Amino acid sequence: MHTAMILAAGRGERMRPLTDTIPKPLLKVGGKPLMVYHIERLVSLGICHIVINHAWLGKCIESFLGDGSRYGAKIEYSPEIPGGLETLGGLRHALPLLGEEPILAVNGDIYTEYDFRKLMNLSMNDRDCHMVLVPNPPHHPAGDFSLNADGVVMDMPGYTFSGIAVYRPAVFRDVPEGRAPLKPFFQKLIHEGRISGEVSNAFWCDVGTPERLRKLDRSLRAGLDSGEEHI
Repeated sequence: MHTAMILAAGRGERMRPLTDTIPKPLLKVGGKPLMVYHIERLVSLGICHIVINHAWLGKCIESFLGDGSRYGAKIEYSPEIPGGLETLGGLRHALPLLGEEPILAVNGDIYTEYDFRKLMNLSMNDRDCHMVLVPNPPHHPAGDFSLNADGVVMDMPGYTFSGIAVYRPAVFRDVPEGRAPLKPFFQKLIHEGRISGEVSNAFWCDVGTPERLRKLDRSLRAGLDSGEEHI
């Protein structure tokens, strides 16, 4: 695996007014923008080609990260129309930049201590997607999916999609260009038995509200002050 995609096109409505002037993935926790944690961890594993899609304040992302050379990365951008293309539409739009090999995709507005190394030599077999799930957080008790011996299923959703997945880019080729949400596409692949998955208990935070942002920032700063590597 040589390519990763950071999904960074969301408007971040629930984070306003913070996101009126700063794109959500550039909000800082522990003194560092959220998406920079991803970039540094990917590069440390040798995944140096990173594609970033953007819509809202996308030029701010490009200006801040540049070509990625200061992180040891090669960053390419996939600009979208105003309002964005949603997750599936964004993946489809970025297809010319993604190559043929499986890619690691991660939402730019999460913080995680999940070890991406687990996905480096993943055997996809006949699957088109491998999804990392987490226990349902308090703000999403209904969950998204479940997992059994055959892969990811829709019954009794005890887990939430973390925003971390491995995809075969070819799976997006037949998706029409334009806005498209990801969950119906997941449902189709699940019905066809084409998604594998795993459950992670590593620290994970969907930074969806200013309160969660502040709580995460305090936790990370407390860890830094104590010399601890993790929360």
